[in-house]
Amino acid sequence: MQHKVTIQQTIHYIEQHLHEALSLESIAAYAGFSKFHFHRLFQKHIGMSATEYVRIRRLANAASLLLHTKERIIDIAFYYQFESQEVFTRAFKKVYHLPPGQYRKIMAAFNQKKEEMKLEKQAKNGWFLSGSHPFHYKIGIDREVFHQGKASGYLKSFTVKDDDEFATMMQQFKADKYRGKRMRLSCFMKTEQVKIFSGMWMRVDSASEDVLQFDNMHNRPIVGNTNWNHYSIVLDVPQNSAIISFGIILTGTGTVWADAFIFEEVDHHVPSTNLEFSFELLDKPTNLHFEEPLEE
Repeated sequence: MQHKVTIQQTIHYIEQHLHEALSLESIAAYAGFSKFHFHRLFQKHIGMSATEYVRIRRLANAASLLLHTKERIIDIAFYYQFESQEVFTRAFKKVYHLPPGQYRKIMAAFNQKKEEMKLEKQAKNGWFLSGSHPFHYKIGIDREVFHQGKASGYLKSFTVKDDDEFATMMQQFKADKYRGKRMRLSCFMKTEQVKIFSGMWMRVDSASEDVLQFDNMHNRPIVGNTNWNHYSIVLDVPQNSAIISFGIILTGTGTVWADAFIFEEVDHHVPSTNLEFSFELLDKPTNLHFEEPLEE
C-alpha cells in the first residue's frame, strides 16, 4: 500500500510539471528511489514506464490544446518539451494517426454537441446511470478533458439539493470467466469541486444478489479539486459469484472524470481491498423487552 501511495504522489508531481523538463532520474529522485527500482515499481503499478506515461500525457494535453485553443503547433510542441515541431509531429501521429495540423482541422469540424455520446442512452456500450437520485446527475463523454487518447467519461452533479444524494456511472457483466480469480480494477480519475465524496467502486454478487466482495474507496475518498491520478480496487471472485458491477460514484455536488479502465487478474500476493462488514453473531436472542439501550 505504501508503494501505491508513493506512485500516486509521483503521478501528481508529474502532472504538475508536464511542461517542464522531466527525466526518469528526476522523477525517481522525487519518489526517493533509484531510477532502476522506480522504473520497475512504476511499470508494475501503472502498466507502462514513467517515461511513456509522461509522453502520452504530454500528447493528450497537446491534443486538447490543438482543438480548444489557437496556439501555434510549434508553441505547443515546445511547451510540452518536444525538441522540434518535426519530433512532436512524429510522436503525435504515432498515437493519433494524423499529423497535428490535420487533427486540428478534421476534429474541429465536428459539432461537439452533436458528436457527444449520451452514455445513459447507450446501454449497448456498457455504461449507464444509476444511484439514489440519478436524474440529478449527468454522464457523458468529454472530448476536452481526458487522460489519454481522445476522450474520457464524466459524472457531474446537475440539480443536486442534498449532500446525501449520489449517482454512479456503472457497468455490469457476468462473473463466469473470473470465478476463483483475484481481479484488479484500475483507472485514472480527476475531480473538480467534489464536496462530499467521489471514488471508484466494484462489487461481486451471487445469483441471489448477496454481496460477496465490495470496495467503494470509502476509506480513501477523493474530494475537492484533484488532477489525474491512478486508483485501483482488488477483489476476489468466489466460485458462487454471478455478477460483477463497477463504476465511479459521486455523492453530493461536483464533477468526476474517469479514463483508461483496466480489469485484470492478479496473483494472491496482491492485497485485496475488500471492505469487511462483519458483526458478532449472538448465541441467543437478547434485549427482547428493550430494557437495554440500543446504542452505546
